[in-house]
Amino acid sequence: MERVIIRFAGDSGDGMQLTGDRFTSETAQLGNDISTLPNFPAEIRAPAGTLPGVSSFQVHFAEYDILTPGDKPDVLVAMNPAALKANIDDLEPGATIIVNTDEFTPRNLKKVGYAANPLEDGSLGSYHVHGAALASMTIDALAVHEVSKKDAERAKNMFALGLLSWMYSRPYESTLRFLERKFAKRPDLVTANIAAFKAGWNFGETTESFSVRYEVAPAPLPAGTYRNITGNAALALGLVAASVQSELPLFLGAYPITPASDILHALSRHKDLGVVTMQAEDEIAAVGAAVGAAYGGALGVTTTSGPGVALKGETISLALMLELPLVIVDVQRAGPSTGLPTKTEQADLHMALFGRHGEAPVAVIAPRSPADCFDAAIEACRIALTHRTPVILLSDNYVANGSEPWRLPEVADLPDLRVAFATEPNGPDGTFLPYLRDPVTLARPWAVPGTPGLEHRIGGLEKADKTGAISYDPANHDHMVRTRAARIEAIRVPDVEVADPGAAARVLVLGWGSTYGPIGAACRRLRQGGHAVAQAHLRHLAPLPGNLGDVLRRYDKVVVPEMNLGQLSTVIRARYLVDTVPYHQVRGLPFTAAELETALLEVVADV
Repeated sequence: MERVIIRFAGDSGDGMQLTGDRFTSETAQLGNDISTLPNFPAEIRAPAGTLPGVSSFQVHFAEYDILTPGDKPDVLVAMNPAALKANIDDLEPGATIIVNTDEFTPRNLKKVGYAANPLEDGSLGSYHVHGAALASMTIDALAVHEVSKKDAERAKNMFALGLLSWMYSRPYESTLRFLERKFAKRPDLVTANIAAFKAGWNFGETTESFSVRYEVAPAPLPAGTYRNITGNAALALGLVAASVQSELPLFLGAYPITPASDILHALSRHKDLGVVTMQAEDEIAAVGAAVGAAYGGALGVTTTSGPGVALKGETISLALMLELPLVIVDVQRAGPSTGLPTKTEQADLHMALFGRHGEAPVAVIAPRSPADCFDAAIEACRIALTHRTPVILLSDNYVANGSEPWRLPEVADLPDLRVAFATEPNGPDGTFLPYLRDPVTLARPWAVPGTPGLEHRIGGLEKADKTGAISYDPANHDHMVRTRAARIEAIRVPDVEVADPGAAARVLVLGWGSTYGPIGAACRRLRQGGHAVAQAHLRHLAPLPGNLGDVLRRYDKVVVPEMNLGQLSTVIRARYLVDTVPYHQVRGLPFTAAELETALLEVVADV
């Protein structure tokens, strides 16, 4: 097969995220291109067997370059009736469904509103349905092992993983090693889970229900060393790389919040590289500590999601007034308020651009994919260190928890981020002028506290030009406000690139952040159908690329798909006086390529 989309779905206690992650890791070893979409409930433990408690993991793997986790699964593994009901509408006729028949009891069917057993009433006639008593077979397979019945039944996800690994010819040695590490303190669970996995594999090999095995050839990826990586993991490694390349200690001040907490967890493992992590008592303390670290000469970072950015706003303004480097990572989730904390959205753009008191512009960038989070983190640190400004990095839940192959970069190819601290007075009379600016970057000197002769005033009150003394002069305030804005506009960012094969398109699709994959897949389908369409994608949202206005004016229509109600469209219209065709959805899920293809086709046909 050229490609396959598999979705594992079950109760939030069935281990679907672990199962999907292990299948993805097995697939990565074969060299397939991969894109994943974890989807789990917000509750720590939603009621068992209910629709709100369904957790799923979708993996799309192929022998060619892919851009999304796929629109509709080819295979659904449903561990209970709730998982079947929650996902059945996403399947095309002819899809394969593997169900755990042990869970299709009258009580569980009634719990999700099934009047009759869908495995028996003919309602699944358009699908290839394979019923398997996964729980019972797992318990039988582990009968000779010294584990409780409860622990044996919990291993049914490994049985399912073994079956799917057999069906799609996945290597499994790494999964066995993983189980040995995961349950190292419980040797009985090591042997039990390995036995369950092998039982699933053997079931596939011996049963007549699955008479065909499938293979997906490796994708022709550029040569190099690859690993499967999530966005949060890539972002953490990017921050570490920036710390090493800048020769500055990395300090992370963070308060746990979904879906950003994994960055804190990942960075806490790199103390050997000079990384210091602090789990603060709240969001305000976290960003305050990061600003203090920056004042002391470190690479200050704070990570959070939308609610945390709202709380950090005053301190971000303080960092702006102090003109210190600070990186704020916002892993966006669906809001407002607590909203849908485990679902994705792009609705923090306006908050990142404008969500502070006074005229307080900061730089804003957004990664486009999980692997791109590494480069985006380095770029955020470059801008912060070079221009002495806060930088907001806008990731989102889709990018943060999704995964794809990442080619490890050569260290020699990473940018040199070293900074020159102020070491001596810079004034004409031997004094230190803390707000004397670099003529190119407009950045002020960065003086580490305690450096002899470089004493200067610090705080949030307005600074006098050059001297940094407290100033209430109206003309000075006007000058400093304009200078701080000019400092952001002085940031050098690459021109936006346009994919317009044949240069015949009259419609441009403009995206930012995680919409890159669905937009790219939709444009690819349109071109294969003979329709000319151009695509451009923004990584830098403040400042915007210098050539963006010229690019926008070359096209008759500019379509802007966003997972919000039109925030980038509003910015584009105000900045360039170019009308846009907004396409929005805020369902907590990423766009599918099919829905974008349909929407874009209407615009292309109308031009």
